[in-house]
Amino acid sequence: MRRLTELLDLLEPKAELAHRHLWLIALLDWIRGDADNPQAAVSRLVLFLDAAQARPGFAEKLKEWWATLVGTVDATPLFADFGFAPRAAFLSELGERLRYKLLPGTPETTHATELFMLLFPTPFDARWLKLLDEATLARLSVLLHPATLSPESDAAPVPEAAATTMLKGWQGILLEALTYCTSQVQATGFSPELRLRMSPQTLQSRPFHGLASDLDAIRDAMLAHGPDSGALHLALDRFKARLEACRSAASSAYTHLDEHGISVGLVFRLRQLRERILRIRELLDCLLAEKPGSSAMQLLARLVLLAKERRSIRALIASNSSLLAAKVAERDAETGENYITRDRAAYVNMLGKAAGGGALTAATTLLKFMVVGLALSAFWSGFLASVVYAASFVLIQLMHFTLATKQPAMTAPAMAAKLKDLRTGEAVSEFVIEVTHLVRSQVAAVLGNVLMVVPVVLLISAGIQLSLGHPMIDANAAEHVLHDLNLLGPTLLWAAFTGVVLFAASIIGGWVENWFVLYHLASAMRYNPRITAALGIARARRWAHFMRDNVSGFASNIALGFMLGLIPPMTGFFGVELEVRHVTLSSGQLAAAAAALGWEVLRQPAFWWCIAAIPLIGALNLGVSFYFAFRLALQAHNVSGVDRARIRAAIWARWRSEPRSFFVPE
Repeated sequence: MRRLTELLDLLEPKAELAHRHLWLIALLDWIRGDADNPQAAVSRLVLFLDAAQARPGFAEKLKEWWATLVGTVDATPLFADFGFAPRAAFLSELGERLRYKLLPGTPETTHATELFMLLFPTPFDARWLKLLDEATLARLSVLLHPATLSPESDAAPVPEAAATTMLKGWQGILLEALTYCTSQVQATGFSPELRLRMSPQTLQSRPFHGLASDLDAIRDAMLAHGPDSGALHLALDRFKARLEACRSAASSAYTHLDEHGISVGLVFRLRQLRERILRIRELLDCLLAEKPGSSAMQLLARLVLLAKERRSIRALIASNSSLLAAKVAERDAETGENYITRDRAAYVNMLGKAAGGGALTAATTLLKFMVVGLALSAFWSGFLASVVYAASFVLIQLMHFTLATKQPAMTAPAMAAKLKDLRTGEAVSEFVIEVTHLVRSQVAAVLGNVLMVVPVVLLISAGIQLSLGHPMIDANAAEHVLHDLNLLGPTLLWAAFTGVVLFAASIIGGWVENWFVLYHLASAMRYNPRITAALGIARARRWAHFMRDNVSGFASNIALGFMLGLIPPMTGFFGVELEVRHVTLSSGQLAAAAAALGWEVLRQPAFWWCIAAIPLIGALNLGVSFYFAFRLALQAHNVSGVDRARIRAAIWARWRSEPRSFFVPE
């Protein structure tokens, strides 16, 4: 790090653009120091002011350098547009953040935003900027331009020449930034995408039409009457009321989104509009502040903190997909209620549905081994296996059977929705009862799947043995199955990964259903003239209703099938070797291996290690999928402050007192 005397010697007002900016970057690095003590940074700034005033001729050089900087770098876009997407679109903002995150910046720029991010790269800068007092800021202002006009020095009407001079300085920058922000708010409010979703009452009030004229009234009042005049405050109140009406109008679009599907792009526009309105209020407060220096530093500190968020891709995706997550969780919560059994009849019904799913999975196991027997390349073998899986899962859905591992991602949102109010002991007790219902339902589904897939696979293998003279798979394939499913290998890791895949499939299903609703495809199927001409009115109505009820299941089942089949060959191509371990499919494969090896398999330790792995595979499939879905649902429902320790204690107490309730209905 350079010493202060070296920095003072290096100042050259007539240097090239990049070198002028590099000097400022070096000065701020010196002021920042070790970036651990903000008060020390303020002291270094005071030391710089002392040295600058004490060194002969330096103040004039600094004024000339500052005039050149202000003349070449326009600060208005920094205050008006920093932190906002250039084209108010989600994908463009994602690309912009990737650029800031991956590509280095250059000081050879006249773009105020890019220079600002080089000058203040860490949140520490916001801490020392907030500590600057009025006396230090006044000294800095005098050092840079001693002819600074203080707008608060006289409450009388400002003469036109003085007002013009004032508006060319700090106040002029703020007013230009206000004009820019206001025009952006108006443009968003006039966009067809937003107007079509605002309430009719809002459209009739036309809140966005008068924003520009109200801002012009503020500018005119400042020119004619000064910053402390009644005319200015009247114009300011009118403008703020108009801003609030615009905010309320934009918020009315959320009601439409709740009913007709979420558009991430539109949610992004709405969030940008709300943030711009907040920026306008900040600029107004800074423009009319009693202590303009401190107010300006607070605004700069706010922009410094925003710079960190400006580079965050995770923050962008999280903030703009929260409503979509809420809609996915809401739809899954409605479906998930159907998977929770609360009495003996529902429990028996779940066992029956799971048994049907297990029987169909046995046929899936046979088809999977037939695909493997074709000895195709890794990709085409995985693709055909994906088709088999997807067709099997869709058939299970159409026959109203159950695949156990599809339940957690559906039931977790239903459980999270019950966490909104746990203030009373009775509410906690009811939630614990729901937990027992949920665990019991999952156990029933797994038992139904596994206890049916195993005997059906054995029967199929016996039938093939009697008719063709050989079992479903040969001995080599059977030994390979025992090796893959062995508990001593990476089986449990793959089972946990499969839980993530199951969760991802449920998210895809919820997203597709939201997309189906957002673009009114059910209505199009029901009323589109070409479709009704081809299908007939009655059949088109039935198909529209059928697709509206089943599109989420189709999407999630097809996505799950293709992920189960294609992930191993696709990741293997890159040398990662990710595998999937699905409890029902694994049970069927183990049964086929046992049938191929005969009674001798009972003497092999590997077989018993595989037997021991099956319940753990099921637990990890269910647990990991439920965990991620539950976390998403908590975020979507804005559940916060939940006493998790209290819930865990209540569940543990239930387990100690009534363990049977987690497995068998009363």
